[in-house]
Amino acid sequence: MVTTLLNTNLSESSLTLLTLTIKTLEMAESGSVTCGSTNQNMISADEALQIVLSVAQKLPPVTVPLHQALVKVLAQDIRAPDPLPPYPASIKDGYAVVASDGPGEYPVITESRAGNDGVGVTMTPGTVAYVTTGGPIPDGADAVVQVEDTEQVKAPSVESKRVRTLVQTSKGVDIRLLGCDIPKDAVVLKSGERIGASEVGLLSTVGVTMVKVQPTPTIAVLSNGDELVEPTTESLSRGQIRDSNHAMLLAAATQQQCTVLDFGIVGDEKEELERVLDSAFSSGINILLTSGGVSMGDKDFVKPLLEKKGTVHFNKVIFRFHETPGKPLTFAEIYLNRSENAPVNKVLAFGLPGNPVSCLICFHLFVVPTIRHLAGWENPHLLRVQARLQLPIKTDPGWTEFHRATIRWEVNDGSGNPGFVADSTGHQMSSRLLSMKSANAFLELPGTGRVITAGSSVSAIVISDLSGDGSQDAQFKVAVLTVSDTVASGAVPDRSGPRALCVVNSSSEKLGGAKVVATGVVSDDVGKSRKFCREGVISTKWILSLHLVTPFAMLSRSAAGIRGSTLIINMPGNPNAVAECMEALLPALKHALKQIKGDKKEKHPLHVPHQQATAANTWECSHKLVSAGGMEPSCSCSH
Repeated sequence: MVTTLLNTNLSESSLTLLTLTIKTLEMAESGSVTCGSTNQNMISADEALQIVLSVAQKLPPVTVPLHQALVKVLAQDIRAPDPLPPYPASIKDGYAVVASDGPGEYPVITESRAGNDGVGVTMTPGTVAYVTTGGPIPDGADAVVQVEDTEQVKAPSVESKRVRTLVQTSKGVDIRLLGCDIPKDAVVLKSGERIGASEVGLLSTVGVTMVKVQPTPTIAVLSNGDELVEPTTESLSRGQIRDSNHAMLLAAATQQQCTVLDFGIVGDEKEELERVLDSAFSSGINILLTSGGVSMGDKDFVKPLLEKKGTVHFNKVIFRFHETPGKPLTFAEIYLNRSENAPVNKVLAFGLPGNPVSCLICFHLFVVPTIRHLAGWENPHLLRVQARLQLPIKTDPGWTEFHRATIRWEVNDGSGNPGFVADSTGHQMSSRLLSMKSANAFLELPGTGRVITAGSSVSAIVISDLSGDGSQDAQFKVAVLTVSDTVASGAVPDRSGPRALCVVNSSSEKLGGAKVVATGVVSDDVGKSRKFCREGVISTKWILSLHLVTPFAMLSRSAAGIRGSTLIINMPGNPNAVAECMEALLPALKHALKQIKGDKKEKHPLHVPHQQATAANTWECSHKLVSAGGMEPSCSCSH
């Protein structure tokens, strides 16, 4: 049984909360794929990446204007030609003094502002000079008294300014000495450092306007397949699909700061494909990306053509994206100049799979580290972190799986300590590009064939920004709770929870901005269900009466309907039924959420929204009245 709760009364938030509580079908998994014999041509993902990086070489450095150096890797040490500051400078607005003079009334003999003021003036004991922050300290002065510790003294004329210092200072106070920030000839940046905004500031400080850097590679992209048509095609003929990989790879390469060349779509015609490949190789590229045409079909010509042009290092990698073990990923070196005593130019060619998700995952796992290596990164590998699973995941035997997920930092990751938590993006078919939409990491799951229980720590490969998934700005916050003894024990994986999560996330706009912000799995135990809810998912007042409905499960059919600011919907536990029921309810849910929250304005002047209704514990009353066959009371709202 699946029970859906739409709760609009968060304890510390005005945002609406949508809670999906799932009672899963408790049945064992069947039909798992066994490893079997492995093709000798297949290598592991780690071995494949080692081969690629051993072949790839840093590109020759280039000199670019400072504004073009951002995010590139420095190819030279940078030294300071001058000390910084280039003169003793005041830290504060105030008066330069001779410290031994002490408090007293003194004439102001000059003003020294940032610039050339005060040049050629030498102070003597018994005099002071007005200075601004950053202004040069006149010769003879050895301290600064801040303006707050002084008083203006009326003078007979404007020319004869006088000031009274009120505090005793000491030598060196509030003065930045010559070169105290950066000594002359000091190395301010080292070769190999990546240039960010602060590095650009340092380069400007030391007068560097042309910078020697490692360039990012130039990448050519083409798609291969007779079935592919341009995305602009309005009406598809039988057997045609719009080409998503082409635009996706162009965008992914651009995101890595690369120069990209577009070679379009090429059909399954060997001579035409060879002609386009030759054109790409002669265009000055460093990397070639093709998608499709690398499998075992009689029209898959990419691999044989790459073998003809250069050296193919591997053509299949052992890992799993979900339904198929091993990926037809081809990697080759194409040498463009073999003449004697001439520099050897080569292109690194990647024949990526045609399935969109497989294509993009291979780009992240193999092409991104290659781009970084060519661009001079000291560590080109993707960042790996440990994250705790929010829901259990069933692994396949024998194959490492790269499971698409969203990870985020939590103050409590479930262990009582801060850390990353991971949510699956749903069904993991390699053709299902929706599973990549919200993914910012790949969970590296070992091929044990077992269930990895919720709360387990797994390796997560970060592929994009971790700054946040926008859940804090969601109008309707969503929590998915699976209630099942067998799922909670790890005996079977949760199918219904991820399916509901997937439907809600993919229907966010239809639900007026709904976003799943919490998931969980508990056994049929009232206390555990209540604990999950108490951790900020549902309001405490609602939880305390929750267990009175039934002693064995979190919810029951007798609780269905509206209770205060909570809408409860019961659904079957079958994963497909969850999706079908949710999709059938979508047209009405957005309206229902607004109705409960009070955003939906009714014409009747006496209308009272649920959110503003008088708080009433209807749970126990409901259970008792329904059990006794009585009429169930409504809440105090006007619905």
